[in-house]
Amino acid sequence: MIPGNAFQRNLVRVLIGVFLAIPGSGRGFSQATDTAITAEDLKTYVRYLASDELEGRRTGAPGNEKAAEYIADLLERYGVTAGGDGSSYFQKFDFISTVQLGRSNSLTLHGIAEPGDEREAQLEAEFRPVAFSSTAHVEGPLVFVGYGISAPDVKYDDYAGLNVEGKIVVALRYAPDGDNPHSDYSRYSSLRNKARIAREKGAAALIFLTGPSKDSNDVLIRFAFDKNGGSSGLPVISMKRSLLTPSFASLGVDLKVIQDSIAATRKPRSFELAGVSAIVETDVEQVTGRTANVVGYLEGVDPQLKNQAVILGAHFDHLGYGGEGSGSLTPDTVAVHHGADDNASGTAALLELAQKLANERDSLKRTVVFTFFTGEELGTLGSLYYVNHPLVPLSQTVAMLNMDMVGRLTDRKLTIDGTGTSSTWIPLLQRYNTDSTFLLSMNPDGFGPSDHASFYGKEIPVLFFWTGTHDDYHKPSDTWDRLNYAGEQSIVRYVYSIAKDVGNRPERPPYVKVESQQGSGGDRRAFAVSLWIVPDYSGGKEGMKINSVRPKGPAEKAGLKAGDIIVGLAGKKVLNIYDYMGILGELKAGDVVDVDVLRDGRKMTVKATMEKTR
Repeated sequence: MIPGNAFQRNLVRVLIGVFLAIPGSGRGFSQATDTAITAEDLKTYVRYLASDELEGRRTGAPGNEKAAEYIADLLERYGVTAGGDGSSYFQKFDFISTVQLGRSNSLTLHGIAEPGDEREAQLEAEFRPVAFSSTAHVEGPLVFVGYGISAPDVKYDDYAGLNVEGKIVVALRYAPDGDNPHSDYSRYSSLRNKARIAREKGAAALIFLTGPSKDSNDVLIRFAFDKNGGSSGLPVISMKRSLLTPSFASLGVDLKVIQDSIAATRKPRSFELAGVSAIVETDVEQVTGRTANVVGYLEGVDPQLKNQAVILGAHFDHLGYGGEGSGSLTPDTVAVHHGADDNASGTAALLELAQKLANERDSLKRTVVFTFFTGEELGTLGSLYYVNHPLVPLSQTVAMLNMDMVGRLTDRKLTIDGTGTSSTWIPLLQRYNTDSTFLLSMNPDGFGPSDHASFYGKEIPVLFFWTGTHDDYHKPSDTWDRLNYAGEQSIVRYVYSIAKDVGNRPERPPYVKVESQQGSGGDRRAFAVSLWIVPDYSGGKEGMKINSVRPKGPAEKAGLKAGDIIVGLAGKKVLNIYDYMGILGELKAGDVVDVDVLRDGRKMTVKATMEKTR
């Protein structure tokens, strides 16, 4: 942030922009000054937030920090009071930002060509740990386990007839039919799930090979952080298959022939690599980052109602440069993911609301809190942090209105989630749409894939405004010039009317618990059955923490609560959310399973009956 008071900082920006004519140096401060909600202001904000200068606004990265400073400077300029730590606008928190290789990573192979020989593999050139590997030192004989899949429901098990207890298993990437996402094997073929299966079978370590049928170049797996972290519970490495070519040859087998045979017959080809052993040492370190929400508020003027707050929210982070594990839908492309619609559009909308409402502060009865969240793309980290460290107590928070992807209004279609979370919502939404500006699509569920879910999980009525996904979603092509700013202007004016109404009406919107609807996210995504919970994606602990429990689902019926940490499911250990999802994929409706949880440091077990995803 530029030193000095608000006037001095703004003067510096204007002088830099005018006299030096540096692109982006003015950052739109001289343009977004009108108290009206305008398309031009929205475009000004989005052009800067989605610019190359901010490098995709990845949580914890310099571009994300620049975005936070930009938002804070504008809030200060508009006269919005700082609501972060101390007297600042920034609500700071730590998160697991990535992982890195430590100093002690080695692989030594014995007996690969002849008895007694020894070969020390070269780090990065011939092997590298997988990013979710645990840190450990193990040694043992090698066992080839095909694709490392154990899937009884499709009658395929690479571990059938093998005892791999204490041994190092060698598995191919992908599945018998390649990397087809629609195959019978797809839910079993992820690297994470294969590591879980290897651990459950008692393996000491797991080595991945890329088979020749998939890649003639014998590539290693990228060292890529997969957002939520969490160790697999055993050492996992990627290794060049060429190191084991002599071993396969001595057994009279060819890896490509094995792959072709499995593909043709759908029958496993697993065997011990007699006389071959390895010493594996892995050292993978979690890196803690620091990031910040941006929070400001306008205090209400009513002596009683000012102690209550209406939350207006949007997230400002995005995917940075993309890449594997980032959430990009073009993971092989490393380029700025501009995130104009997701969610520079929502951030711009919230800035316009802050400017508009600040000029009407004398007419606001309730306090209005503007929450600009970071870490949404990593699993709503910012909003989860806020609801556990609120500016205004949650008991005094009457509603949360969230805007995420509001820049692509097409054919007047506006989607609003959470419409069933208060009996107030539908009449209110209809009242301010009597001119049919929008064709409203209303979803009653308060859960969903954005920050409002964190508030609904705390029993706060929510509304979530968005204009839907599109072909540029989570791609570098989500750029500022593709947005419908006139359409967004109409949305922001609509949200303004609703926010003003909620902030000034005598009664608070009554909270309603809504039975979850199909497609509302959480643990139901891509699974046939569900416990009907919303996971806490922040990670960092052993097990999987429950953020909230959906009404009338198996978890609620079993007595599970928000804050419980699931450490076991169906008799299998759960170290992280990936273990949980892998086990979930093996269950079917009607299964009665043990769920082991930690509650307030005490371990307990409940029984839950799995239900179909609706």
